[in-house]
Amino acid sequence: MTLTANWSYPTAVRFGAGRISEIADACKAAGISKPLLITDRGLANMEITTRTLDLLEAAGMGRAIFADVDPNPNEKNAEAGVKAFNEGGHDGVVAFGGGSGLDLGKLVAFLAGQTRPLWDFEDIGDWWTRADADAIAPIVAVPTTAGTGSEVGRASVITNSETEEKKIIFHPKFLPSVVICDPELTVGMPQFITAGTGLDAFAHCVEAFSSPHYHPMSQGMALEGMRLVKEYLPRAYADGADLEARAHMMSAAAMGATAFQKGLGAIHALSHPIGAMYHTHHGTTNAVCMPAVLKFNAPAIRGVFDKAARYLDIDGGFDGFCAFVDDFNALFQVPRNLGELGIANPDIDRIVAGALKDPSTGGNPVEMNEENTRKLLLQIV
Repeated sequence: MTLTANWSYPTAVRFGAGRISEIADACKAAGISKPLLITDRGLANMEITTRTLDLLEAAGMGRAIFADVDPNPNEKNAEAGVKAFNEGGHDGVVAFGGGSGLDLGKLVAFLAGQTRPLWDFEDIGDWWTRADADAIAPIVAVPTTAGTGSEVGRASVITNSETEEKKIIFHPKFLPSVVICDPELTVGMPQFITAGTGLDAFAHCVEAFSSPHYHPMSQGMALEGMRLVKEYLPRAYADGADLEARAHMMSAAAMGATAFQKGLGAIHALSHPIGAMYHTHHGTTNAVCMPAVLKFNAPAIRGVFDKAARYLDIDGGFDGFCAFVDDFNALFQVPRNLGELGIANPDIDRIVAGALKDPSTGGNPVEMNEENTRKLLLQIV
């Protein structure tokens, strides 16, 4: 079966192997004639990046690149990116890479024409309405991993380097105008990144499915996204050149990020402050947190996961699903706790405080407070 398609949900998506060849046409469709390609340092000199720049240059769009992007991008990266965008006279962004490149690329396109500071647009209430929507540059997104789903998201996760807090910056126009999902771009991912990003997509689906909010469309996507990860992440991990598995994982990533409009929860509420403070890989941190969070939420989610387990062909209902998660983590050599993740003496008070401030708490099916969040965190130390 050839996995190639054009989708219009949640934005225009060009899906299929080899479709990076359409990057210049995608820019034209988005109204971009002089793009700035934004990616992370690790990708800056890789063949997939230079080939994309070659395609843009051949189309008369230049070959400008900005790659001063940290694994957990911060306000300093954003400031430097906006400077490069404005000084180069660019009219749009090609956000290229994993979550860090995609998130910062979207943020630069958003901020370049604004007069207010970054933190004025945090995802609080209606703060997004403070932005000058007409000044937001168009975005073409090109994911090179299969996890965050930021290519179909309306927000960016940005670390405040001074306070060591991850913040969510939101605006509807963060959603890229065109997305190119080319599984060939993910073939070179090392096993550790394949696993970590894939488990990030799985966490998005699990938390969206767990959320008590009403959004049946997201519920359906979350369930099918879990199935795709269950069936195809082991294949992508075992054979990085398995294009069918890589393609299905790209779909699962986009589905998870679309589904979590329904809400996230305690997994992300914990992993955001942990990642901001200790610079851990986001998807891997989610995976470390997931077993304890499932048990924490058991009173509220047992029934829905009894049904999910049947769809996923997992015996034993909710308990069987929890056992599956343990085995799945072990398959990908995920650390069992924060100590194995490299965090010897975590600051419990700061992590708990950060978790309770995180917007993800609002989607957790069990209300989080200082006492039960501390007990939960101690289960993964």
